Amino acid sequence: MLVKLLSTVTAVMLLSAGQASADSGHLGRQTLGARDGWAAATTGTTGGSPATRDHVYTVDNRAELVAALADTESKIVYVRGTIEGNTDDLDRPLGCDQYADPGYSLAAYLAQYDPATWGRTDPAGPLEEARARSQANQAKRVVVPVKSNTTIVGLGDDATMLGLTLRVSGADNVIIRNLRFEDAYDCFPQWDPTDGDTGNWNSEYDNLVLTGATHVWVDGCEFSDGGNTSQPVYFGRKYEVHDGLLDVVNGSDLVTLSYNNFHDHDKSILIGNTDRPTYDVGKLRVTMHHNLFENLGSRVPRVRYGQVHVYNNLYVVPFTNSYEYSWGIGIESKIYAENNFFQVGRGVMPGTFAKWWKGTALHATGTLMNWRPVDVVAEHNAVYDPDLGVDVGWTPTLAPRVYPTALVPLRVRVHAGVGRNR
Repeated sequence: MLVKLLSTVTAVMLLSAGQASADSGHLGRQTLGARDGWAAATTGTTGGSPATRDHVYTVDNRAELVAALADTESKIVYVRGTIEGNTDDLDRPLGCDQYADPGYSLAAYLAQYDPATWGRTDPAGPLEEARARSQANQAKRVVVPVKSNTTIVGLGDDATMLGLTLRVSGADNVIIRNLRFEDAYDCFPQWDPTDGDTGNWNSEYDNLVLTGATHVWVDGCEFSDGGNTSQPVYFGRKYEVHDGLLDVVNGSDLVTLSYNNFHDHDKSILIGNTDRPTYDVGKLRVTMHHNLFENLGSRVPRVRYGQVHVYNNLYVVPFTNSYEYSWGIGIESKIYAENNFFQVGRGVMPGTFAKWWKGTALHATGTLMNWRPVDVVAEHNAVYDPDLGVDVGWTPTLAPRVYPTALVPLRVRVHAGVGRNR
């Protein structure tokens, strides 16, 4: 009886998600639904769907990708196979040593800025300047800009952006679907002795960056470090070669993140990157729904200023030693979280699901933890100060349907990630 019931529920969910296609080519002409999150507001998000045939591209390598994305007209870019960011214009691999400035070496950097002798002041001088030049050399290859009125779609279930950052800067009306983003690594991390109590290594690249971007829909994608998780320890801290998985910063606005799979990373999604009330006030409006967040340390998301609707997501937190928090309550943030499911391992406590970062309130209703209802705000307030309020001053209206939380694990497992073609 139970098997029959689960089969029926799965069939209904598959039908309600939309008709699937044998391949992902049809995704290029699809547009965001009229009420599907903040990216549906005002003009909506249509990407490059109107593109004529001469502005439809299929790309196999970095050079082809860069050329296609340079098109200033409405365009659809289909990605086939793996696009490796660390390559030259002939698609030949580039290693970290080929980006390194003549004045830089890691051994010299470690010797120069060892906190035992350098102290707790920021690295400075010719060696730090050489590191910055080295990092800039790599950035010229691995950071690829995306213009307005663009749709990027991965073909099949193996289209991958490897060691590459897509940067949507000052652009409007962009759709990114069915792509794997893996291992956007920085060859030249910077040591910051003032970051935290003992200092930290900080890196430059995210897999996807929205900066000053508007009307962006990211759907059915996968974000991770691609297995590149083992790094040495220097100055008592992991030599961190990755930054975040996805950033929404610098006044970006009207963004929908749906049915994506984010996994095996630390600081994952940042919405707003400064406490200063500048270009972000009244912007950073983001919807996150039906995403799978698995084995992530923090920032899922961390929010400043924005009105962020977080609903029907599945959070899988298997370990306590690699987990800090999920919802970061930053300055003037307005997170409206409803009907999210937390699947957690032994020792993971609901008081850690939210963390105070100068914010004042969190709306969190309908949360289940291992099938048990939890009041995330009350759990937080029982353990930490200052207390969070529950009134964030707004109620979302752009959501086609908010499902009961009990349906979230199955629905997200069936539909989130690449190759699902809802």
